[in-house]
Amino acid sequence: MKTIVTILFLVGSSYAFGQQFVYTPKNPAFGGDPFNYTWLLNSANAQNPFTDESQFGDFGDLGALNNSLNNQLLGGQFGQGELPPLGTSQNGNLEYEVYESNEGLVINILDITTGEQTQIIVPN
Repeated sequence: MKTIVTILFLVGSSYAFGQQFVYTPKNPAFGGDPFNYTWLLNSANAQNPFTDESQFGDFGDLGALNNSLNNQLLGGQFGQGELPPLGTSQNGNLEYEVYESNEGLVINILDITTGEQTQIIVPN
């Protein structure tokens, strides 16, 4: 009788602890629950040691030029409908040339230190 009880106990306990493993991914990109997306993104952002400097508006000379051009073009310094002065001028390490073309007002910006160039076209 003891052996039968022992055998039943071993069979029953192995059946009780044995189970089928099923993998379910957490990441919604791989078929996981879409409600995990926010938690995963916040967790990744909390662990990220890098910051995007451009979101803080620290552009140096280019930021100052951008603010200056915005003020001038939006009527801060010039009257309604009046264009900024045409020609070449320098603002810090940036040199910019303003002229009119068939496309509208063209502003070429040259960074003297790095040689990078940018062109802005303001349509008529």
